[in-house]
Amino acid sequence: MHIMNAPIQTALEVNAARYWQTVERSAEIGLGRPGGLARVALSDADREMRDLFADWCREAGCTVTVDQVGNMFARRSGRDAAAPPVVVGSHLDTQVNGGRYDGIVGVLAGLEIVRTLNDRGIETRRPIALVNWTNEEGARFSPPMIASGAFAGAYALDWVLERRDDDGKRFGDELARIGYAGAAAVGGRVLDAYFELHIEQGPLLDRAGVDVGVVTHGYTAHGFIVEVAGETAHTGPWPMDKRRNALVGASMLAVAVNDIGWKYHPSGGKGTAARIVAWPNKPGILSDWAQFTGDVRHEDPQTAQAMLDEFTAAMAACARRANVDMKLLDAWTWNADLFDKGCIALVRDTAAALVSLVGWITLISGFLTLFLPPQTVRDIFARMAYEKRYPVFALISFVLGGALLIAGFSA
Repeated sequence: MHIMNAPIQTALEVNAARYWQTVERSAEIGLGRPGGLARVALSDADREMRDLFADWCREAGCTVTVDQVGNMFARRSGRDAAAPPVVVGSHLDTQVNGGRYDGIVGVLAGLEIVRTLNDRGIETRRPIALVNWTNEEGARFSPPMIASGAFAGAYALDWVLERRDDDGKRFGDELARIGYAGAAAVGGRVLDAYFELHIEQGPLLDRAGVDVGVVTHGYTAHGFIVEVAGETAHTGPWPMDKRRNALVGASMLAVAVNDIGWKYHPSGGKGTAARIVAWPNKPGILSDWAQFTGDVRHEDPQTAQAMLDEFTAAMAACARRANVDMKLLDAWTWNADLFDKGCIALVRDTAAALVSLVGWITLISGFLTLFLPPQTVRDIFARMAYEKRYPVFALISFVLGGALLIAGFSA
């Protein structure tokens, strides 16, 4: 990554009204609860949003390509076509009960950056690429971030395509159904730098009365899916000492991971019981099958490992107590120190140069830190966050300024 020693053009501002209109248009697609969205990955609503985003990008003069796991890339040319691009993006999918901003503001902020450059007739030396990662939320296909993970080389292509949702529908088939099973290879693209605008998703900015944060790193997180096998029996005559209730076993796991989270809470640890499914899951009968999904995470990798070890021990104890069998079906780990220090410094310095911030905060992806410790995350490189509506426009300008310094600009 080469950062130009050029003055920041303080007059270069995004079109706030246009950006907000774009965000609001997105919020009309995949409506969920009042004020929110239910635009899960590879749904019809996801396709509609992708189509609209692709149209917007082409209208802005970008070339749009899609890779084999559905990641979308919109490229704005630079003077040096061979130079690795500066990338800005996030994701357009949401949780089943998701918000209208989340990663959406990051993808659309990238689009606003391109539109602003076009408005000013600015040509960058490096290309600028926008990205929309597929299934980043993981609301439909578990685990989260599988497509960006495949791009980074963490997951094999076939493994991602074979993931199935609760109805047994295959990731690869649903990708083809909505028309986004692209031909481009997954990964292998050389990137110069990656920036992402995102909401915090936590309480720290609001609690501190600060509008903008710069993410510095993330948690080390260990996620897992555990299958629980028991035996069906009628609830009336079957005695307690013979019961093998898979639902009870999975519930014990949920309590265990929650207890681990509370044990490490004073140092910022978290244990999450995310999901339980059971079958038959009906009154009057014991469930003979269940599945539990959860994770433990901590800023310190060694502490995160200790939490995982405690969960592994809890699995054995819960299986004995519930008289069931437990098997680890899947596991994944996200590391904390994946944010480029040069990008972090660039965003911080650009923000300081463009705006005099009375107070600001550095954030941990998945949590955040007031220059002291951390707390907020989701992807792979440098990430930024905002909490309130208005300052996001200033932050896009920070990203714009930082991206221009790296990409190199000329009017």
